[in-house]
Amino acid sequence: MEDMLFYDRMQFAFTITFHYLFPQLTMGLSLMIVFFKWKFLRTKIEKYNDAAKFWMKIFALNFAMGVVTGIPMEFQFGTNWAKFSELTGGIIGQTLAMEGMFSFFLESSFLGLFLFGEKKLGHKLHFLTGFLVFLGSWASGFLIIATHSWMQNPVGYEILANGKFVLNNFSALFSNPWLWPSYLHNQAASLVTSSFVVAGIGALYLLNKKHVEFGKLFLKTGVVFGVIASILVAFPTGDLAAKNVVKYQPTTFAAMEGIFETEKGGSEIVLIGQPNMLEKKLDNKIAVPNILSFLTYQEWNAEIKGLNEFDEKNYPTNIPGLYYAYHIMVGLGTIFIALMLASIIQLFRKKLYQTKLILWSLLFMIPFPYIANTTGWYTAELGRQPWLVYNLLRTSAGASPTVSSGNTLFTLLGFIGLYLLLGMLFLILVGKIINKGPQTTH
Repeated sequence: MEDMLFYDRMQFAFTITFHYLFPQLTMGLSLMIVFFKWKFLRTKIEKYNDAAKFWMKIFALNFAMGVVTGIPMEFQFGTNWAKFSELTGGIIGQTLAMEGMFSFFLESSFLGLFLFGEKKLGHKLHFLTGFLVFLGSWASGFLIIATHSWMQNPVGYEILANGKFVLNNFSALFSNPWLWPSYLHNQAASLVTSSFVVAGIGALYLLNKKHVEFGKLFLKTGVVFGVIASILVAFPTGDLAAKNVVKYQPTTFAAMEGIFETEKGGSEIVLIGQPNMLEKKLDNKIAVPNILSFLTYQEWNAEIKGLNEFDEKNYPTNIPGLYYAYHIMVGLGTIFIALMLASIIQLFRKKLYQTKLILWSLLFMIPFPYIANTTGWYTAELGRQPWLVYNLLRTSAGASPTVSSGNTLFTLLGFIGLYLLLGMLFLILVGKIINKGPQTTH
């Protein structure tokens, strides 16, 4: 049973990690494409329209990869997690169906019109199709996170005699206190990814002295969007999301921060340390006293409960993984803010395009928002364990009882091989688009 559960979780973790590499770019990029198109309508300067069409090509490739890698995850609800689907389908099925029927079709339908319909539609209707693509992608994220938020903080439900969950308050799904901080945090993080990609490609063009006019445009746009998004990820969205964890999942918060024992007189914030699960402490830690209490409760001496206050059977199942995922996310987020602030200062000083250290840094940093987003989701998912629906349905009770660990391992290896090929093909195609650069129409 433990092997089966392990491989079920591994397969879903692998497929969803690979899948989310693509939506996290498309959601943020769709807003930046709308910005370029809006600038073109206002100024009639053709380079903005050319920029919008260039990035829409990369958007379309990401969207296609997101669709291809998203479909197997839907099937896993029936193969690997049939019991979970049977028990909770009456609730999560509603938001997932809405995502497919409304958001996905809105996004995919108008994506085709944006890619191929400019001459027929004219510039204003073409802008509208781009805006509807953006709306569809952000609505899709909202409905997915509404599903996820219900699993983290179940609301508006009742449990029938047969153990099935049913919804008794539909509006509660969308007024869930977990939803909006998580959604806004996720969208800001998506915008960080797209900002670093756009700024990084702009930096590449300037360093190579190719497509210099577009390089400057991409760099400036990426840095302006990036500094706003990087700060929003930390405050207020990240702060609100963390306070939700304190309120609704205090065991998770203690594990995230590495608090094994309740500290009297205020909790320190740990900058560096390694969880020692045998002795239940952090080794080699570097910490700042009382800061965590102030950030959490705005009181220097506020008490934050340690893991010792909770039943060990409800501890997150992988405390070191949770701790490291959370600290990698926070550490990278801090670096993003610092780099984007340095970039915006140089932009205002009119020296950004000549500052090679920043150009190389932005180019080098392109993969790191993907890592930060991934570790952010790992923090959320590892933090909820050992529950599928927090405090109501354990992960072990949601797996499919008739699918063997051997079957799951075999298909996992198949996914790894297939996704490796898909990933290589994707990088080749994106590389060709970037190398060719934006195509001017004047």
